[in-house]
Amino acid sequence: MRKLLPGKLVLASHNAGKLREFAGLLAPYGLEVVSAKELGLPEPAETGTTFLENARIKALAATQATGLPALADDSGCEVAALGGAPGVYTADWATQPDGSRDYGPAMERVWREAKANPDRRCAFVATLVLAWPDGHTEGFEGRTEGHWTWPPRGAQGFGFDPIFVPEGESLTYAEMSVEEKARLSHRARAFRALAAACLG
Repeated sequence: MRKLLPGKLVLASHNAGKLREFAGLLAPYGLEVVSAKELGLPEPAETGTTFLENARIKALAATQATGLPALADDSGCEVAALGGAPGVYTADWATQPDGSRDYGPAMERVWREAKANPDRRCAFVATLVLAWPDGHTEGFEGRTEGHWTWPPRGAQGFGFDPIFVPEGESLTYAEMSVEEKARLSHRARAFRALAAACLG
């Protein structure tokens, strides 16, 4: 595994929620985080069929455009009653005709298509890829099992957080504090693996 040295790191995301979450996770490691959105980088087409492929596409695009190391995340919600959908296409379910993302209709689609099935299991999956300007990459996955609930609850978080309840918990991700979510989150689990291998 290659170690990442302190300095500037590009977060290959245009998602403000992810930037806040990663800035907090990366703060102890002497890394200055700047987002792809702040740098005016375009979002590359996510043509992969797995979380790992899409995260690698985003990380490599950002590092090649800036000459800086880049971290990308591809994540999604896998609903058992929908055969694992939306999965890698989670963001697509939220994409509107104008290109913006609205997770309200996406969450409603989960409810509409899965409500007749008593199986409420779902999982949140996050894959992180760290890329260097020479093209080297390292990938890490985190997974949190739980169930989906309806109607949505909570105003914290982003994406499908308001309908996801982690296993053994009673609150949705969106009802939890940042610290509570970090203890359980798929993204934090992936980050802990990355930190153990590449940081510090």
